[in-house]
Amino acid sequence: MGTMRRWRKARLVGPALLAAVALFCFNSPSGAAPIAAIPQKSGIDATLMGIYFLNAKSGWAVGSGGVIVRTTDGGKRWKAAPSSTNVQLSGVFFADAIHGWAVGANGTLLHSRDGGEKWEPQASGTQSSLYGVFFLSPALGWVVGGAGTILQTEDGGRHWVDQTSRTNATLYAVQFLDQRNGKAVGALGTILSTEDGGRTWSAQETQSSATFFDVFFADPLNGWVVGNAGAMFQTLNGGAQWVDRSLPCAGSCSRLTDLLRVRFTDGKAGWVVGERGTIFRTTDAGFNWVLQEHSSKASLFGLSFPAAGQGWAVGERGTILQITAPQ
Repeated sequence: MGTMRRWRKARLVGPALLAAVALFCFNSPSGAAPIAAIPQKSGIDATLMGIYFLNAKSGWAVGSGGVIVRTTDGGKRWKAAPSSTNVQLSGVFFADAIHGWAVGANGTLLHSRDGGEKWEPQASGTQSSLYGVFFLSPALGWVVGGAGTILQTEDGGRHWVDQTSRTNATLYAVQFLDQRNGKAVGALGTILSTEDGGRTWSAQETQSSATFFDVFFADPLNGWVVGNAGAMFQTLNGGAQWVDRSLPCAGSCSRLTDLLRVRFTDGKAGWVVGERGTIFRTTDAGFNWVLQEHSSKASLFGLSFPAAGQGWAVGERGTILQITAPQ
């Protein structure tokens, strides 16, 4: 099964996913300190699509069949939380220790006001599947999804306003650095930018038709997007220009890997995860990406780093990996 279908069905990759990991078929350089990617017991077999850690202790993951699990001890124990839905949930975000949101298929939008123990539906006003969610505060947030959907709330989700994206492309991820400046990415090489809180969105050019699954800016200038078939682009000027950083297959690499999540913990340290258990790491601001060895081959759809050198990834068959790296 491919990645594109997993973003719609479990959030899977489609045929385009079957290419090979143009990016990062490289072994760890001699002398590089290895990371640890330790499986944690989720207690479920569902595919986990999204994860968010507020700090090193408090985290939440969501996935197929309406699954929501939470931890308050850094993943030593994960507990299921009732979601009142059986649709696939693709994204989760907490604005603080109390207020959180999860999004999923058929316009599903869930809200928690007690740290994720209980979840209640909110009216999104759309039937489009929702994939990405981001909040700057318990009041102010955005979600993105199918058919170019961008929704904004200024009252914690009691009301959602449809923002005009000027695209019909499916949008998979959204990030805001402040109340005005944000990015959203999706299919057909789509990168959208706003400087007015989403009242207007404009397209940024990459010359790529890749499906972008994630976007992350470490600061207003330096950002990354990743996507299917090893696609990776970098900007050093806030998106005015995007540079193709996808790398050709090397060594034993035989198929391009879909890259599904990217995170940076500072200007130099970054992580990318993808299908077939792919984890890449950079310690030099993305000039070099190193493939990390670990035991799991499950495709990884979610990634969260609450602190430098300490993160979690989630994926197929209830996989939760705690990732640690020497600093």
